[in-house]
Amino acid sequence: MSEMVLLGDEAVAQGAIDAGLSIAYGYPGTPSTEIVEYLQEWKRKEDESLIASWCSNEKTAYEAAVAVSMMGKRALVTMKHVGLNVAADAFMNSVGYTIHGGLVLAVADDPGMHSSQNEQDSRYYADFARTICLEPRNQQEAYEMTKDAFELSEKLHLPVLLKLTTRISHSRAVIKRGEVRPKNEFNPSKDRSHWTNLPFLSRQNYEDLWQQRPVLAEISEKSDYNPLILNGNNRDVAVITTGLAYNYYKEAERDLENKPSHLHISFYPMPEDKIRELAGSAKRVIVIEEGYPFVERFLKGILPQAVQVDGKLNDVIPHLGEITPDICRKAMGLEAFEKAEIPEIEMPGRPPQLCKGCPHTDSYKALNEVMGEYENPVVTSDIGCYTLGYFAPHNAIHSCLDMGAAVTMARGAAEAGAHPVVGVIGDSTFMHTGIQGLVDMLSAGNKVTLMILDNSITAMTGMQQTIVESSGIINVVKGCGVSPEHVRTIIPLPKHHEENVKIIREEVEYNGVSVIIAQRACIHVVKRKYAKG
Repeated sequence: MSEMVLLGDEAVAQGAIDAGLSIAYGYPGTPSTEIVEYLQEWKRKEDESLIASWCSNEKTAYEAAVAVSMMGKRALVTMKHVGLNVAADAFMNSVGYTIHGGLVLAVADDPGMHSSQNEQDSRYYADFARTICLEPRNQQEAYEMTKDAFELSEKLHLPVLLKLTTRISHSRAVIKRGEVRPKNEFNPSKDRSHWTNLPFLSRQNYEDLWQQRPVLAEISEKSDYNPLILNGNNRDVAVITTGLAYNYYKEAERDLENKPSHLHISFYPMPEDKIRELAGSAKRVIVIEEGYPFVERFLKGILPQAVQVDGKLNDVIPHLGEITPDICRKAMGLEAFEKAEIPEIEMPGRPPQLCKGCPHTDSYKALNEVMGEYENPVVTSDIGCYTLGYFAPHNAIHSCLDMGAAVTMARGAAEAGAHPVVGVIGDSTFMHTGIQGLVDMLSAGNKVTLMILDNSITAMTGMQQTIVESSGIINVVKGCGVSPEHVRTIIPLPKHHEENVKIIREEVEYNGVSVIIAQRACIHVVKRKYAKG
């Protein structure tokens, strides 16, 4: 049994490799990105037959993985939590399939919103879909659970959701590798009824899924991933932990004279019998979990009123951000850890900002000059580096909702009477979910200018290759139906400023859909190029 030092994300990737993974798909998004990157490096060094690809978005990634499963091979899909919103349609419908080759969906949540627009908890999606969710408490479990997830998927014919969080994904630990399983052979499913969601088939598939609930519940009750330790000498309080909170609780537990009974939940659906057994041993149950009060709400539905449940709903545990050791200690009635004294140093404020020399800076300068000529201009933006155009000195954008919304919100603003309206989106994001909005605008005949800030890379998540190169984006835009004379390109450099202002001014006054593509590589891409010679 070999040992490796791996990030939690890398442990998932290694677990998938050792479980006989054939193909992985994903869309880059912090904190999940390193899973596919590790697989791509493994392919380069160890296994040319492994496929690990970035896709246009999370939905296309998930759909492709379902087809791999249909062919009998094992597939992994990766994304961050908000990406599961994009893939939700495919994920929810795939639960009605009879999964053939193992299908595992690894989703990394971001409590504390270090690089995300919300804190949503992916356990709700697994519960919503009525499938299994596994939530590792450390990197070793991330490795082992990934292997187990593939086995469960094939055994129960269900997709399995593996839920990670930032701290697990992005911290390292020693991993002990287990046996390596060979890949599945090409073995297409023969029964079309298992893969076709026509209503008369879906009704039966849903009934089969419903009937499977007791099986999942029994597995959860017996799972070693849900350990229950009872202490009959402490009838006052009991504790339930999930995910990373286990580690913080165990640190605090060392300082408790009379240790509470403790249930840790890593396998969902929740083990109801174990929960009742735990609650029956104490008057008060403290729930320590990251994300939403998922377990806590469940408890309030199944436990008698005499048992007091404390957690996020009554602010015993903070509802926002990551769990910390001190949060856990406070909930257990312990003092916070003593902290090392750090001399006070006045640090300059460092708000997020575009890099020096970023091409987006010159794009925003030209755009701002034109927008400044109007009384009520609207600039809708998207998710990516260019969102930093919100901050001074740019102050260039008025909105940011989700991936692709720069385009659709521009349409809405224009149809509500705004003028001029410019949607700003990046090259990778345009291919993710911007194209569909552009088609909508063309269908409606809106008077909108779309600016695609093309820096030839998916920059914010760590320089992943974009799905289509710059020349391809122009063809896509024209192929959608934008009039060729209103598909313009600019080079966002100071020496082209006046020319760029002229082009933007002309296009915002065009009575139709126009697209301006600002083409200049990210400075970090240029640095890499020069570094390689």
